[in-house]
Amino acid sequence: MWLDGCIQSIVVNGSMSRWRSEKNAVPQRFTLGPVLFNIFTNDRNVEIECTLSSFADDTKQSGAVDVPEGWDAIQRDLGTLEKWACVNLVRFHGAECRVLHLGCGKLWYQYRLRDEWIKSSPDVKDLGVLVDETLDVSQQCALTAQKANHILGYIKSSMASTSREVILPLYSALARPHLDYCIQFWSPQHKKDMDLLEWVRRRATKMARGLEHLS
Repeated sequence: MWLDGCIQSIVVNGSMSRWRSEKNAVPQRFTLGPVLFNIFTNDRNVEIECTLSSFADDTKQSGAVDVPEGWDAIQRDLGTLEKWACVNLVRFHGAECRVLHLGCGKLWYQYRLRDEWIKSSPDVKDLGVLVDETLDVSQQCALTAQKANHILGYIKSSMASTSREVILPLYSALARPHLDYCIQFWSPQHKKDMDLLEWVRRRATKMARGLEHLS
């Protein structure tokens, strides 16, 4: 999402769960669970003015706030969501909800969910990707490089062989997915961020015997 001028976007992120005990349930980590949950919550966007998106039990509400009417629309939608939750015997975890302000404007409003104020946050981690209020991906690149680098350390300390037949498959299976995950979204633009990620790849090349000259 790209915002120009002083348009401000508010993203509210929260989890939902059933509070009524059930005798039958779908085991966790099964694809069927999120599918059934999405079917159950498919009518969440009824009478919602702002943009509403969801994945499994996470719901995100966003809207442009450059005039007070924008704040009113978001707050009304929060009330609509809360009414929907009460009717369907689910609840939003207020402690897990966050408000993320994006854009150049300074109209930072506060929002309520039930009788609680929702806390503002300078960044939000969504599906493993860190998004901050400046849309800068440097922190995401640093965290990604750190994870991949730790995995390379485990590979180096636990494997007796450093042949390319051993190191490259392990790198491709364990470390590279962290470097490639959702990179279409957080694709780095700064040279320092690209160099940081490239350093991890060069380290993996140095670890493989016979490929040192490529690093």
